[in-house]
Amino acid sequence: SEHLQKTGIPSGSQDKVPVLDSGPEMAEPQLAVDPVATSNLSVKAPEFYPPGYNQNFNQNFTDSSFENRCDGYLTLAEYVQDFLNHLTEQPGCFETEIEQFAETLNGWVIADEALQELVELIYQQATSVPNFSYMGARLCNYLSHHLTISPQSGNFRQLLLQRCRTEYENRDEATKGDETTRKQFHAFVLFLAELYLNLEIKGTKGQVTRAEILQEGLRELLNSLFSNPVDSNLICAVKLLKLTGSVLEDAWKEKGKNDMEEIIQRIENVVLDANCSRDVKHMLLKLVELRSSNWGRVHGTTPHTEATPENDPNYFMNEPTFYTSDGVPFTAADPDYQEKYQELLEREDLFPYYEENGADLSGHGELYFDEIDDEMDPEIEEAYEKFCLESEHKRKQ
Repeated sequence: SEHLQKTGIPSGSQDKVPVLDSGPEMAEPQLAVDPVATSNLSVKAPEFYPPGYNQNFNQNFTDSSFENRCDGYLTLAEYVQDFLNHLTEQPGCFETEIEQFAETLNGWVIADEALQELVELIYQQATSVPNFSYMGARLCNYLSHHLTISPQSGNFRQLLLQRCRTEYENRDEATKGDETTRKQFHAFVLFLAELYLNLEIKGTKGQVTRAEILQEGLRELLNSLFSNPVDSNLICAVKLLKLTGSVLEDAWKEKGKNDMEEIIQRIENVVLDANCSRDVKHMLLKLVELRSSNWGRVHGTTPHTEATPENDPNYFMNEPTFYTSDGVPFTAADPDYQEKYQELLEREDLFPYYEENGADLSGHGELYFDEIDDEMDPEIEEAYEKFCLESEHKRKQ
């Protein structure tokens, strides 16, 4: 009883402990009981959630009714900002939660002031939070097609473009401003580029087009950036062109414009004349090189033809080099390759006991070669044939 009390087992449970009949010569049995670890940590404790995760957010956004989803939010700004932060931390939830978010906004945004506030919140998030410009542009595109409110002051897309125009009109002053001003302006430029790529406008015949006003706006923004060729402005211009250069050039060519040629010429002048750093000049030259390769796009212009010595100058590039008895090198590209190669096989100093296929001509004196089995395992042979067929198919492609 004393031993059981020390191990933490109640004395009342002694009759449940098995005792072996060990005879008089055996010592008293010792019962070792590991202490049971207990924890007061709840399964909903913050330790089980990643940093920055808002546990109450998903609860508010998964309820079915509008009243339940808005429970806990005092204002529209709190609700929208919470969703924007959630989208920033978990961009993968866009597809699954955007429909419910838009439905909630349709029940909440019923006045001009609320729509203006919504536009400003999204604009600030897209231009102040790093890497949110793309997601912000996708969000703007979705809301422009799914928000039902359309007041006299303008629908969501019109108000968004008006907000962007306010920043756009200050472009010349922003590119000449201090570092903080230029940084904010560059964030706006990249957001506008994402809007140009993601904002879809449906035409009268149902066709989907891009906002032409953004196309012209990006052209003027590039002019402002190149007019003040400090490093940060030039880096922003490079990012803008790498993001939208191919789309802009295609759109200008459709209109018969030569705007991209003018931009490339301006870049070349900046590289020659501007007092920018060497690294920035290298970035600009790489951009010119990218554009010369059609922005990295590959277009198949001719059907595939199998390579032959006549149409492919590199046909024999990977062929091995052999040497005649006189030490003269030759490859498969030589006209008399077959004769030289046959002579090489017949040279007894190189192959005194083996034919070309490896057959032993020396009898059974070499134990190692006698034990070699020329036949492959059926499974290996099947895999090898499959590999050869796939390799031939890829080569023809």
